[in-house]
Amino acid sequence: MNVLLSIKPLYTSKIIEGSKKYEFRKSIFKNKSVDSVYIYSSHPVKKIIGKFTIADILEDHPDNLWDTVKDKSGLIESEFFNYFKGKSKGFAIEIDEFTQFKNPIDPKLHYENFTPPQSFCYINNEIEEFCEY
Repeated sequence: MNVLLSIKPLYTSKIIEGSKKYEFRKSIFKNKSVDSVYIYSSHPVKKIIGKFTIADILEDHPDNLWDTVKDKSGLIESEFFNYFKGKSKGFAIEIDEFTQFKNPIDPKLHYENFTPPQSFCYINNEIEEFCEY
């Protein structure tokens, strides 16, 4: 099982350059068999730019998450805590084996009525047929 995550271009560029090794979420997918994450780079890019495998998912209070992953977060402290403001729990998805697509995928060309996920959506493996590595 795979998921598609919407991520802002500022952060997708940090994933590409390797300075962001964790993707943060306020909620996480329930299906524990998810192993690959496709990255939808949101406005203005609006394309699926690559994928990564999940090394681990950390679940903890934001203070503890920050202490654990701050050096590999790709964020400054204020960005992190603004995102988790008012939350007692957060998730850090550890990025492993990131692959950038040679030609990013415009999902609107392949999926009728495509709507970018607010957080994530489950997808099947058919997306692979559109990928060029």
